[in-house]
Amino acid sequence: MTKIRMAQYGTQHGHATGKLRAMKTNHHVEIAGVFEPNVERRHQLQNSEEVFSNLHWYESKNEMLADPSILAIASEGRNIESLEQTEDIINAGKHVWYDKPAGENWERWQRIVSIAESQRLQIQMGYMLRYHSAFKQTAEWAKSGFLGKIFSVRAHMSTCLSPEARLTIKQHIGGIFYDLGGHMLDQVVWLLGRPNKVTSFLRNDSDLVTGFSDNTLAVFEFPSAIAFIDIAAMESRPMARRFEVYGDQGSAIIVEPFEPGKNIRLCLKETQKGYKAGEQLITTQGESRDQLYQLELEAFLATITEKQAPDRPLSHELLVQETLLRATGTILD
Repeated sequence: MTKIRMAQYGTQHGHATGKLRAMKTNHHVEIAGVFEPNVERRHQLQNSEEVFSNLHWYESKNEMLADPSILAIASEGRNIESLEQTEDIINAGKHVWYDKPAGENWERWQRIVSIAESQRLQIQMGYMLRYHSAFKQTAEWAKSGFLGKIFSVRAHMSTCLSPEARLTIKQHIGGIFYDLGGHMLDQVVWLLGRPNKVTSFLRNDSDLVTGFSDNTLAVFEFPSAIAFIDIAAMESRPMARRFEVYGDQGSAIIVEPFEPGKNIRLCLKETQKGYKAGEQLITTQGESRDQLYQLELEAFLATITEKQAPDRPLSHELLVQETLLRATGTILD
């Protein structure tokens, strides 16, 4: 198989190092180079980060974007810059492996997706948990009707951030919910579709950074279900991250923390499909973060080489971002 030439645009996203490592270790990828618009950051990485060593560093974005041999680019800039960078990539006619979330300019994101669709370009968002075996199994059970009619989804994905990290995220409406909420919404709207109503509580309760939403909850109402996502920025480590799906015939709870998430507590009303009635613990692969990045990349490569359809259509990537912006109040509900 001819190797697929990829590049990376930006290095300051929290997943940037892991995504570059995934490309470097994938036998089907040849890394053409990296462009980092911040010269000081570029020099720092060239001299100190092992994963960024022995790479070509572009002096300008145009050098990278104009290279016809590059089929796809990983968009790994800071959240404040990544939407513009992704638009650059799409306008250059290249596929995008885009780290979340998709910016706060809803009209611009819609335009970018529309251009991608018209040019048959793939944009795959970096919601790595969609490739996690426990989340995949839970989604399969929920969507197939195995758990019955889904009436509730609960998700908890808190973290512990320094004041410096909070200041960086503060420029985004919704604070910590804007930064992390998309991961859980990627799961919720895949199961339940577009919510009819969104109600959010975006609080500042730690006082470490004034005006930063650090204790957040969003409630999503569907025709016959409710979803709750709570995210805080000051939970003690290790964080007790949870994902729970409840149906009238059974429930599936990914035993905390959901990374690595090796076990699912399955509870069924009746015996079915080889599973007994009542409570049981189902063991899954429990992939590491680096393994999830590799699974993401493998799916992306298979899609852009037309070996498989996208795991999520672009309409889903739009819906996740719209729902996130409704939750932060950027789009009025």
